[in-house]
Amino acid sequence: MYRISEGVRSTHGQDGAIVLDVQQGQMFNLNRVGSRMLELLEMGSAEPEIVDAISQEFSVSREMVEGDVREFIGTLKKNRLVTER
Repeated sequence: MYRISEGVRSTHGQDGAIVLDVQQGQMFNLNRVGSRMLELLEMGSAEPEIVDAISQEFSVSREMVEGDVREFIGTLKKNRLVTER
């Protein structure tokens, strides 16, 4: 499971999300799918739960979503926006 880093703030809207890392002074834009994945992470969902939710909500095969979720979380970790619990 992952935890959103302490200095991260996000705002979600109908077109996606804006994520601000206060500590590093960086801002990121997310599309609707990325925004939903981040919301699920903020709620404490584990990677398999995120894959299931995205697959169902966006009508995409689970196999396709697995790689995208893994890559998204990897990018968040690389940018120190999430940490593993």
